Amino acid sequence: MKNKLVTLIGGGGFLGRYVAQDLLAAGARVRIAQRDPRAALFLKPQGGLGQTQFVAVDVRKPESIARAVAGADAVVNLVGILKGDFSAIQAEGAKTVAEVAASAGVGALVHVSAIGSDAESASGYGRSKAAGEAAVRAAFSGATIMRPSIIFGREDGFINRFAGMIAGPMPLLPVLRAGAKFQPVFVGDVAAAIVAALAHPDTAAGKTFELGGPDIVTMGGLIRWIATTIGRDPTIVELPDAVGGMIALGGFLPGAPITRDQWRMLQVDNVVAPGAATLADLGVAPTPLDSVAPGWLVQYRRHGRFTTTATA
Repeated sequence: MKNKLVTLIGGGGFLGRYVAQDLLAAGARVRIAQRDPRAALFLKPQGGLGQTQFVAVDVRKPESIARAVAGADAVVNLVGILKGDFSAIQAEGAKTVAEVAASAGVGALVHVSAIGSDAESASGYGRSKAAGEAAVRAAFSGATIMRPSIIFGREDGFINRFAGMIAGPMPLLPVLRAGAKFQPVFVGDVAAAIVAALAHPDTAAGKTFELGGPDIVTMGGLIRWIATTIGRDPTIVELPDAVGGMIALGGFLPGAPITRDQWRMLQVDNVVAPGAATLADLGVAPTPLDSVAPGWLVQYRRHGRFTTTATA
């Protein structure tokens, strides 16, 4: 990757910053493209003089994508949303990126999708991810598609969200879809997989990889693990689906960490499919959640790192 120019669309986001750091460490030149490039300037000190570039981009505007990918050897599309107009961003936006990258003669494209991508999904999120994948394949046949499970890391919005709820003032912690299964994957491993795909297009081009960690956990099990890790002992109430569905679909639980569309996604387990190409096929060993998460979850302990036993 040395001296290659890689455009990261959404490069200042949670996953993007890790991809950028790995590329910079490999000697690549990195162009961070996002709606507000000023928000990604924290990445500049990660590289050498002139190794990073910053440009404004909107995946709904082909002319901005064209400026962002001009002269690039490779492009990584990291843009995704959990709320909002899924079709505009994750379907039409993905199509635009792939079409413009192909027209510009870009050598390699990595598109980040998600496990749960399914044209028949009950959720708009899942359907839009599938539509985006199909559009990318049609426009750029050699693209590599990455489908991660839930991504965890120091800055994530998943493990941290639940840790904050567990550490909060609520006497009871309701858990929706306690039996739903996930295969959480470390953000550093997903970044390493993306860089490996760019570095070895002969083995990754045109393929789809499903990225999961070494452990499959249930929602209820994950909540209990977080509680133990941060030294808390809340009253956890696993809600039956009839009640959970009313809460999620009715939206009457203030601060509920789930949308109606996410509830629909939770009806299907978020795990790597049997026979799928995985992290191992890209030479990446998956990192267990319990080997890295305690290092940042300590902030949710009642007395920080000085707490050693569970407290109510």
